[in-house]
Amino acid sequence: MKKIPKIAVFGGGSWATAIVKMLCENLHQVGWYMRNQNSIDYIKENAHNPNYLSSAEFDVSKLYLSSDINELVRYADVLIFAIPSAFVKAELDKITEDFSSKIVFSAIKGIVPETGLIVGEHFNKMHQIPFENIGVITGPCHAEEVAMERLSYLTIACTDVKKARLLSKCLASNYIKTKTSDDIIGSEYAAMLKNIYAIAAGIAHGLGYGDNFQSVLMSNSIREMKRFIKKIHKMKRNINNSAYLGDLLVTGYSVFSRNRMFGNMIGKGYTVKSAQMEMSMIAEGYYATKSAYLLNEKNKAKTPIIDAVYAVLYEHKNPKKIFKKLTELLD
Repeated sequence: MKKIPKIAVFGGGSWATAIVKMLCENLHQVGWYMRNQNSIDYIKENAHNPNYLSSAEFDVSKLYLSSDINELVRYADVLIFAIPSAFVKAELDKITEDFSSKIVFSAIKGIVPETGLIVGEHFNKMHQIPFENIGVITGPCHAEEVAMERLSYLTIACTDVKKARLLSKCLASNYIKTKTSDDIIGSEYAAMLKNIYAIAAGIAHGLGYGDNFQSVLMSNSIREMKRFIKKIHKMKRNINNSAYLGDLLVTGYSVFSRNRMFGNMIGKGYTVKSAQMEMSMIAEGYYATKSAYLLNEKNKAKTPIIDAVYAVLYEHKNPKKIFKKLTELLD
């Protein structure tokens, strides 16, 4: 695909909004699917998303907005999905168009709950899209900093490096640096796992643990991530690269991290339901924790941090007691 492709972004949240902003820096037109017609009408009139990243202004003439998912599947050559993983299946079920020949990139940092698959595998198995046409967009990158045009970094992963390079060019700008990778499975699992470790960091903070423990927790998290991913997809990868360690650190430490915020509330004594109700955005790590725990029952990697977060979120164990035990297992 040498010509500039038509690209559509699917999702109305902060990350979808940030990706549309990045693409608008380079493309004459960007497709944008949002299920809420009122949000679309507002953007057309006011040039910004009413609910997320309201500081990000758009040239509305560049936007092809629609609340009809099939209309934008027909329009685009490249489909970028940035829908929360909990709603992915419901949205994909609306598609009646055959999109098996399209190029699909996932900007979703989680697992599809209904199938227990990372999003790329879900597209492959459920929608017959070949792996060479599936890619992943990962950080380290917070949507809020994209809106402020602060220097940010993206990793674009695809087994077909030409497609990764093509999308990289469409996303890069003076404030967005991009690099490519062929480790699509590792990148996607890393993007999912780092949300679990961010919840752990948040719980620890909420319980009153300081920076010293947080540094040990993050150090152990990257090693645990390496063990987990190696069991699933063994290949040569440097776990210290930005797509793995960098993304983990920004999610574990940043004030913009919704997963850390969610964990912090749990550590302070909120129940899971009350923490979810308090937050306006979804903490992907909540769903990822269950999926990773169940997957690891088969793979048997050593994962004390995932086990601890699972015990708190799903077995309703006392966070203080669980993290006291965890401190004895880390080094």
